[in-house]
Amino acid sequence: MPINEVRNTVLAIANKNNYGYISPADFNLYAQQAQMDMFEDYFYQYNNQILKENQRQSGTGYADIAKGLVEVIDTFYVNIPLLNSATSQLGDIQSNLYTLPADYYLINKMMVFAKELAAGVTTSTNGGSIAVNDTSADFIAAGVAVGDIVSTITGGVVYNTVVSQVVSATNLLVFATVGASVWNAVGKTYNIYSVNDIVEAERVAQSKITMLNNSVLTKPNIGYPAYTQNALVAEAFPITINKIGQLTSQYVRYPLPPNWTYATLLAGEPLFDPTSADYQDFELPLSDEPILIAKICQYVGLEIREKDVIEFGQNAEIMDNQQQQ
Repeated sequence: MPINEVRNTVLAIANKNNYGYISPADFNLYAQQAQMDMFEDYFYQYNNQILKENQRQSGTGYADIAKGLVEVIDTFYVNIPLLNSATSQLGDIQSNLYTLPADYYLINKMMVFAKELAAGVTTSTNGGSIAVNDTSADFIAAGVAVGDIVSTITGGVVYNTVVSQVVSATNLLVFATVGASVWNAVGKTYNIYSVNDIVEAERVAQSKITMLNNSVLTKPNIGYPAYTQNALVAEAFPITINKIGQLTSQYVRYPLPPNWTYATLLAGEPLFDPTSADYQDFELPLSDEPILIAKICQYVGLEIREKDVIEFGQNAEIMDNQQQQ
């Protein structure tokens, strides 16, 4: 959703009777809050639609509101490997504690690569090709195949890339999804996992994990792994799940904060500048633009102390809620 279009509309409403001017900094704050309000509301709307479906009060086809909400929420879906919270750049310290992504809103799944095929350190680069070269390895004997996952760390970030070709026992080519800078270096620690051996870890409450680990029957194993979660880290069980890129998280992230960027003219008026490095549009669908504008207008009305602007936003939001019921 174009942020400049939304801002122009909000300013037009606020300035209709010369009520006041909204600075870019204030607008960005209101825009972020309004976007977050709508983002969290998607989950409540989805819950209400599921209840209606169970009561046979929801439609199908184009009237399937829940399907549309799922499509919107899925635009915020991320699947990334997690970093061992105690893993160094070279991977020489390994722990079953994995740092959770800072932008996660809801963890959907934790997936574990259950079978490690190979591990080592790269010994050379491959020119212009993105490759994993290790003269001490035997990728063929290890059973590495096209589609398997190769993990490494660069700049404190874990990258999982896919094998595109097994060139020889000591040379693999990988897909260029993460860029040559990740792999074209000597001394890169790597782990290779079978893509056919990935299992979902069960989330377990902190209060139950000790009891589970102490039981022969319920103790997590590599075939039936588990994890606990707190605000900062996920702890994987069994503790042998402690390798680079072995634990991946599938989660719904927060939307990126919208940012209306500008260049200041000589007269002091801001001029919209979409070329700025920190420019960011809204991440909401275009169909939600009217209600987003209404929410921002409520914040704007409070700032300029204008009752009409507040009521405009409130009435538009009430009307939208009535249409959803």
